[in-house]
Amino acid sequence: MLAEIITIGDEILIGQIVDTNSAYISKELNKVGVKVYQITSVQDERAHILQAFEDAKKHADLVIITGGLGPTKDDITKQTLCDFFGDTLIEDQSVVENVKQLFKKYQLSKPLPANFQQAMVPSEATILMNHYGTAPGMWMEKDEVVFVSLPGVPYEMKHLLQQEVLPRVVKRFNRPHIYHKTLLTYGLGESAIAERIADWENSLPENIKLAYLPSLGKVRLRLSSTGNDENALRESIDSRMEILSEMLSDIAIGYEDETSIVGRIAHILNQKKQTLSLAESCTGGAIVEQITAQAGASSFFTGSIIPYKTELKTTILGVPASLIAEFSVVSIPVAESMALNCCKLFNTDYAISTTGIAGPTKGDAVDEVGTVCIAIASPRGVVSEKFNFGNDRFRVIEKTINKAFEMFLKEISKN
Repeated sequence: MLAEIITIGDEILIGQIVDTNSAYISKELNKVGVKVYQITSVQDERAHILQAFEDAKKHADLVIITGGLGPTKDDITKQTLCDFFGDTLIEDQSVVENVKQLFKKYQLSKPLPANFQQAMVPSEATILMNHYGTAPGMWMEKDEVVFVSLPGVPYEMKHLLQQEVLPRVVKRFNRPHIYHKTLLTYGLGESAIAERIADWENSLPENIKLAYLPSLGKVRLRLSSTGNDENALRESIDSRMEILSEMLSDIAIGYEDETSIVGRIAHILNQKKQTLSLAESCTGGAIVEQITAQAGASSFFTGSIIPYKTELKTTILGVPASLIAEFSVVSIPVAESMALNCCKLFNTDYAISTTGIAGPTKGDAVDEVGTVCIAIASPRGVVSEKFNFGNDRFRVIEKTINKAFEMFLKEISKN
């Protein structure tokens, strides 16, 4: 079974917003055995939308449309659906009542006539009631192809997809089982991993596919297969993943959807009843943002300091000015002093420090743009490394985050 996702909106095509809806829809459809054949983005223009609908009907069993359902003149999805299906708009009283209830519930001002325009829907559509917004979802069929129109607002779309669309898809279509399992690895590149697991990869049966999904500092390894026997699929992939995980035990973090590197760090620190603090300079709080996104982070994470300006490393964090003068602000001695003093300041077992030159200019540093020093203070002392992560500011920061987590995980995994 194949699906196509069509996103409607000029804001996507000009790069004003990022299309996160398609990624979410694809992932959720895949869980119920629906393969996404294509994702198409079209402008708010009738002829373009109609052509996209016509093209999708040729190869998809299910077409999910997001966007273009607002109350303003540029939102033309409903009328275009009517044109495509040869239908007309009618007022749906249940949607009228939903609009009234939403304004009452959230104590909003009196609904405007434009808000009630949301109740004008194609007469042949099955209404999918949106309890989080005024625009309803719509389910329509043409020539055995199902078209589903959803709001573009992500939390409204997600609610309707989970509560209304997926249950109907499961009931309406016969679907094979699709099973993926993804191993997370840190600290080794795609080519090096491929060389290590070549024999294992060559032994995979034809119905199991391996995908390498690299990003900065990490590689995800995904096994996938499709079939009618879900238990057999899971057993086949799980057994092979266990072997792969053992082969890569030095760099494997765990399985996607089960953990992350921060989740792994949290598990180890909680198990050991140990704590962490941070002193971030060049990363500017990006590491702490990922840590505090972890539910229950307060059980192991104490606090952080962002001594972005050089003098704050001395006045607040206690790094000797003489050390900075002798070695420069981006240096191993300064990074180590930051980490050790951070441990004292927050009274933690561990601390991570970062100091570097993310760019585009060097500031008061001596080294070149991209130079970063990372230090880990622990009950055993302090370890540190110096890197050059290139001259792209975003990549320098992302590489620093990933390398800091990698170094820290290695340190806390020691006996």
